[in-house]
Amino acid sequence: MAADSIPAAVRTAERRFGEIEALVDGPVRLTFAQLAAEVREMARMFVAVGVRAGDRVALNSPNTHHWVLAALGASYAGATLIPVNTRFTGVETVDLLRRGKVRALVVADDFLGTDRLAGIREAAGDGAGEVVAGLPEVRAVLRVPLGAAGRAGPGVHDWHDIPELAAQVPPQLVEQRADAVGAEDLADVLFTSGTTGRAKGVMSLHRQSLGVAAAWAECGRVGQDDRYLLVNPFSHSFGYKAGILVCLLTGATMLPRAVFDPAGVLRILETERVSVLAAAPTIFQSLLHAPERAGSPPGLRLAVTGAAVVPITLIERMRGELGFDTVLTAYGLTEAVVATMCRPGDEPETVAHTAGRAAADFELAVIDGESRSLPAGEAGEVVLRGPNVMRGYLDDPEATEAAVIDGWLHTGDVGVLDERGNLKITDRLKDMYVCGGFNVYPAEVEQALAALDGVRDVAVIGVPDERLGEVGRAFVVGAGLTEQDVLAHCEHRLANYKRPRAVEFVAELPRNASGKVLKRNLRQ
Repeated sequence: MAADSIPAAVRTAERRFGEIEALVDGPVRLTFAQLAAEVREMARMFVAVGVRAGDRVALNSPNTHHWVLAALGASYAGATLIPVNTRFTGVETVDLLRRGKVRALVVADDFLGTDRLAGIREAAGDGAGEVVAGLPEVRAVLRVPLGAAGRAGPGVHDWHDIPELAAQVPPQLVEQRADAVGAEDLADVLFTSGTTGRAKGVMSLHRQSLGVAAAWAECGRVGQDDRYLLVNPFSHSFGYKAGILVCLLTGATMLPRAVFDPAGVLRILETERVSVLAAAPTIFQSLLHAPERAGSPPGLRLAVTGAAVVPITLIERMRGELGFDTVLTAYGLTEAVVATMCRPGDEPETVAHTAGRAAADFELAVIDGESRSLPAGEAGEVVLRGPNVMRGYLDDPEATEAAVIDGWLHTGDVGVLDERGNLKITDRLKDMYVCGGFNVYPAEVEQALAALDGVRDVAVIGVPDERLGEVGRAFVVGAGLTEQDVLAHCEHRLANYKRPRAVEFVAELPRNASGKVLKRNLRQ
């Protein structure tokens, strides 16, 4: 990997892949040379609105060219990136902005019928003389034009203001900023929910974010002839690091997709001759069952999936009916991004039943409760060690020390290694489940439900769902409530994928002698 920072990767891509198409988003088509020029202008804009080296820039917007330019521009200006899931409510977003001490916010003005800036303002509260009342750290807002623009005001800029703002800053200043960014500087903070019910900010250095991207690209043999449809949300490491950064390092063309709809995706697969698609199994299931599909889209080469059980029949259909030459599975988490991955040439049984072998320079082990390594075939907790383990959790040394012990990241997942080092994930120590490709932590949902009047006790588990993999079921001990009351309470407090799909009222929750809820009993 030649580049040791994201600004350096932008420059290297410009030099190596200059006239190759870098980004296609509807009518917007940029070569890598044009991409670099747009990134530099974006960096100058950030400097003009007061972003200093080391400041944090939050992105709350869907997968479009705006996100790519803003993310790379923030890095080029020496800032740290904080992606925000577009499905988060205003309350959830404000919590991240406050804890991240965000200096500038890039936000979609309207996406999926929601004015996100209005929701943030409503949730933030009061504050005089601030760009966003209640968020004194935020000094500037840049609105991404996806719908009807909302209320402006001091410090709130529209996308068309970028050239004028950038003109206030000499080009050499941002080049100096980019020069100063090093491998050991903080590149990004990605917030991931935890079992305590509060999101944790996972910190990664520039060399780590690029390192996992390079490893992913190597496993998939991604190159400058590839065209990569980016359907995984950029707010997630899968979309950002195994997507945008992979393309930046390899010269592959980025084709961001803001919303997944099978008909629209099939159309793009054909017209843009997409060769790489990485997504949760539900995405491929949807494409296979789409009535609009007529045969195999041309050009498909590589599919990467994971985050749920992948039936061998699905892999066979992806190859036979969608035309993929190679289908790979992988296992990762925000704290490590790419932990294991299959390789081209692995047989379908390996791809379907395991998540492949260690990647990205990780050491992989399965341990028992006494931290002793277990032999192949025995189940235990999956632990990882290597240069790409997260730097730590933002402002949470206790959680960091609990997660990383003697250099080993304790994932909380239960797995089994086979004789060849392939990992099979069999369970979750932390009760996390995966809904439509997104991790859901029951403790966070339970915390939100506990605030509802009438709820005396609550537990949430994941249950199988044909379309989404798993969905939440809430067990509630309370009085005077209906299922609709509980679901309505969640609507404005939790992202859609976190909300329970069903509620069951019970007299009491099963507990052991120490008072811990026996969720295995609820699953039964």
